[in-house]
Amino acid sequence: MASSLRSLVNDDSRYQKCFQLFLERSSEHQSMRDFIHNVLPDILGSIGNGKSHLNIIGVGSGAGEIDLEMLSELRLKYPEVTVDNEVVEPSGTQLQKYKALVSQKPALDYIKFSWNQMTAIEFEEHCKAKKTTKKADFIHMIQMLYYVKDPGATVNFFRSLLDKNGKLLIILVSGESGWEKLWRTYRTQLCNTEISQCVTTGDIKSLLDGQRVSYRSYELPSQMEITECFTDGDEKGELLLDFLTEVLDFSKTASPELKAGVLELLRHPDCSVESNGKVIFNNNLGVIVIDQLT
Repeated sequence: MASSLRSLVNDDSRYQKCFQLFLERSSEHQSMRDFIHNVLPDILGSIGNGKSHLNIIGVGSGAGEIDLEMLSELRLKYPEVTVDNEVVEPSGTQLQKYKALVSQKPALDYIKFSWNQMTAIEFEEHCKAKKTTKKADFIHMIQMLYYVKDPGATVNFFRSLLDKNGKLLIILVSGESGWEKLWRTYRTQLCNTEISQCVTTGDIKSLLDGQRVSYRSYELPSQMEITECFTDGDEKGELLLDFLTEVLDFSKTASPELKAGVLELLRHPDCSVESNGKVIFNNNLGVIVIDQLT
């Protein structure tokens, strides 16, 4: 990352504003819901192997909306089981939203929630310090591998927590998305070197292929309207640009050359399409499912 630029992840308040606008402007959560309701039930079909109790870990669970959708599908598949649900989320704001959501939902008494306000790495250190032997039947890591130093090591650690027939579900932006084109072009200027911010499912597949780990993969179409990015001084446009670049106050702190280059690329057909006066960014997602067979 250019020395004059600060990472958006260092300002949680600004990040949450950007993220909320992103959710409003993108079809991301709807794409995930379609996958959860139409594909995930079959993936969950073999976990537990007849157990009456299942252990689940959500890594980077955010405000819990997607977690609860998955738990709902699990309940439909296994109506008699009880669940231990470990929530790992570094943002206190997001955890409070998750807890509030749980308190409003009826019939969740079959789930025991354990709240861990910590990063994935802190959770790993916590498990190792406790010498945890508890295994998980289902672990999901949704849109969080950008925020770890070594995604391969993090994936391997959570794989090691899987019980026999357990599943590890990873969702990231697709290697075929506009994000990949943006990061490939401006990685050195934009990407925070302290984390693996510019990582796609393409990168994770390469890591798994190198280790001869088998997996299944899926592509989820998703898009995001970014029209305001091209109106100088537009408040929502600036929030969206911060989110797209992961740079705090990108419009104000980036060099004129970098800003012009990023805006040009965002409008390029490799990243976006223009329709009815709107610029629609390719926000396609990729899903990777790893099975623990032994």
